[in-house]
This record gives sequence, C-alpha cells and structure tokens, in this order.
Amino acid sequence: MKETDTSPPRSERRDAAANRQRILDAALRLFEQHGVEAVSMNQIASEAQVGPGTLYRRYKNKSELCLDLIRDSADLLFEEYESYLEQHRTEPAQEQLKYFIRLFIRFREKKSQLLIGVEDSSQTNRPKSRTSSPIYNELNKIFVSLFDKMAASETLSADSDSVFKADMLQMVLSRDFYSIQRDVRGLSPESIFEQICFMFHL
Repeated sequence: MKETDTSPPRSERRDAAANRQRILDAALRLFEQHGVEAVSMNQIASEAQVGPGTLYRRYKNKSELCLDLIRDSADLLFEEYESYLEQHRTEPAQEQLKYFIRLFIRFREKKSQLLIGVEDSSQTNRPKSRTSSPIYNELNKIFVSLFDKMAASETLSADSDSVFKADMLQMVLSRDFYSIQRDVRGLSPESIFEQICFMFHL
C-alpha cells in the first residue's frame, strides 16, 4: 500500500524533471542558433516537443527560462567572489569592488545571450521587474555593501548614497549601456573596466 501511494508522485516528479531538461536543452540550442531575442516561447515548446501549457506552467517568460539556464554559472560567480573575499578581507573596499567588477564583466562576456534574456524579456523592460531579478538583487547587495565600506573608510564622502551609486554602477554594467560601449563605441572589456574605475573613483 505504501508503495502504491508514493509511486505516482515520484513518477510525476520524473516527468516534470524530464520536461524541464527537454525545455532547457531546446532553448539552449535555439538561443545558440538564433540569439535569445529572435526565439519565441512557442518555438521553444515546439523544439522541446512539449505543449505550450507545459512550458508556461514552468516558465512565465523567457526571462525565467534564461535565469534557470544561467543559475549555475551565476552561483559560481558569487562563490568565486566569496572565495576571493576570504583571502583578501584586509584589502581596501575599492580593491574588492574593482575585483568584482572585473569578475562580472568576464561573466557578462561569457554569458551575454542569457543575460540579455534575463534582463530583456517582455516584462523586464519595466524597472520594477528588472530590480526584482535575483541576479540584480545579489549584485546590488554586494555593491551597496562595498560602497558603504568605502564611505566608512572615508574613501567616499560620508554623504554619498551607496544605494544610488550601486544602482548607477549596475546601469553601467547592464546590457543596454555595456553593448553600446562594446559594439558601437568599440571599447574592449578592459577599456570598459578602466573607464568604470575612473568614473567611480576606484
């Protein structure tokens, strides 16, 4: 009796896990072939051989799907930063911030298409939606903390608004600004990093 009661949930979980993997694999194939912006949710469902309802029950939009695809890489990004902090806790906050900016630029270069999806789905064009992104929130937390440390050590003015500066830094690192500097202005990632450091007095 016990086996009969528990078998259906296990089967459902296996089916859900299989569907999720098919969706992620199909999305990744299509994104690599056509770019995130050119691929529709219906194309992903068709490629994954699942119904649109199955896809939308798991992912409301491409932003959520891209976030799931990029989650492991984002976790590694933050883990690498934590590992760095453990070894460099005595370094000035501005040096810690410079390290993390460089780390994130490298992450953006490697995962640019998926970050586009996370930032620019049909809902994430709204500022409120963008700031609700888990990646945005984690970045913001790190930047605010470091700007607070810089203010406390008098590297920045005590009147400096750390949240405002963190938001400004994230806008500079966002897809819209970054792609203009990279693709239109022709700046290299290293040049962008140097200009950011100059702008924020790092």
